[in-house]
Amino acid sequence: MTGRGTRETGNGGERYVEEALAMARGEGDPQGGAARTRPVLPQDPDIEEALALVREESPSSPAAPAEAGTRGFPAGAGDSPAAPRHRAATPWPRARALAERAARSVPPRAPVTRRPDAALGLVLAAPLPALTDLPSFDTSAMDGWAVAGPGPWDVREEGVLAGHAGHGPLDDGEAVRIATGARVPPDTTAILRSEHGRTDDKGRLHATRDPAHGQDIRPRGQECRSGDHLLSAGTVVTPAVLGLAAAAGYDSLAVLPPPRAEVLVLGDELLTEGLPTDGLIRDALGPMLPPWLRALGAEVLAVRRIADDERALRKAITRSAADLIVTTGGTASGPVDHVHPTLAKLDAELLVDGVQVRPGHPMLLARLGEGRHLVGLPGNPLAAVSGLCTLAEPLLRVLAGRPVPERYTLPVREAVQGHPHDTRLVPVTVRGEYAVPLHFNGPAMLRGIAAADALAVVPPGGTGPGAELELLDLPWALAGIGVCLA
Repeated sequence: MTGRGTRETGNGGERYVEEALAMARGEGDPQGGAARTRPVLPQDPDIEEALALVREESPSSPAAPAEAGTRGFPAGAGDSPAAPRHRAATPWPRARALAERAARSVPPRAPVTRRPDAALGLVLAAPLPALTDLPSFDTSAMDGWAVAGPGPWDVREEGVLAGHAGHGPLDDGEAVRIATGARVPPDTTAILRSEHGRTDDKGRLHATRDPAHGQDIRPRGQECRSGDHLLSAGTVVTPAVLGLAAAAGYDSLAVLPPPRAEVLVLGDELLTEGLPTDGLIRDALGPMLPPWLRALGAEVLAVRRIADDERALRKAITRSAADLIVTTGGTASGPVDHVHPTLAKLDAELLVDGVQVRPGHPMLLARLGEGRHLVGLPGNPLAAVSGLCTLAEPLLRVLAGRPVPERYTLPVREAVQGHPHDTRLVPVTVRGEYAVPLHFNGPAMLRGIAAADALAVVPPGGTGPGAELELLDLPWALAGIGVCLA
């Protein structure tokens, strides 16, 4: 038997998984034999999740408490972090909808004025009218000659360059050299392109191709007239928007202020430099989350590393000025998972506590107070990405005033294994008209997502080749890496 479970062991592998699941239920040998010792499982995230699901649903599990905890917390959530918690996970689509609804309950903040270079990635707070005609005068669209009337033409000695004062009117039969973007002299009938004209030994200009009346002249107001509506409120400021605003005469833009975010990286086992050693691992989320949150429209105030200490976590949350606090790890029920007890002691309101999605099902969303929220991400890197896309993206999109992205699907080139009951998010790369699932997509892996263009939304049970799946674009594929780093 290889270490890849059912995908490489055929029927024998299927029996292996069935036996493992049966033993997890406490049923002994599913083939009718005597009970055996639990087998050593291969390191396969799908098998591990299936086993976890069986354990969660096992009839031998303790019954749910009769009385739920306050503010959405199960009973005992404020006690020891190791105390059992019985939560009903939220379906994945509903979790995203709840994150949007939470953001819509936040009172909107007043618009701010930003220099164009500081407005990149923000959203226009008001429509953008033209401050002038564009172009503001008749200009030449090509290098060549400005000509008046039919040829041949006598050529004036002086030329017309862009940025120089206006030239005197032309008489019929006259021409003057002109550069692209230069102001066209009055009474010009056309621009004769350089490649369409020649001069004779007497200096007279002849056309090798007669220009049409008005050819290659950009008339004043061709693109817009002063006061015309250029862009709507809610438009994301892209590099092209900055260019249009500058051309239209804007020195500053009225934009919605970005939601402020703060990242709290939890754990004693994390290194910030060097190679992993002696039970310590490198922190992957500290470097990854800030640019990702910026790409979602947030202003990242700080990244703080917090030890596995409940008082330190509570102090960091209460002192934060952020609209959204993002924590990493500590959302399950381990001995040092302090997020739930801390939120319970802060009288936070749990809006989402566990999501029916793999990876990342222990994620949570809590309301800390008016206008302030916390998204708790799992500590495994790809599980944290799942939490970003499920809870942080919809919440920040609404707070930033960004439009809802249009949903789209693509067929997958090959079969995609699903979870028995939960939605699964799988990194894919887009190749033509197909989405190609990527390997290395376990909860603790980043190798797949680093090469991905999107996450495919796989329904429970999985899909076969050619099935249409919804795709969630990753920020750098949708907006470009520059927006991530702005």
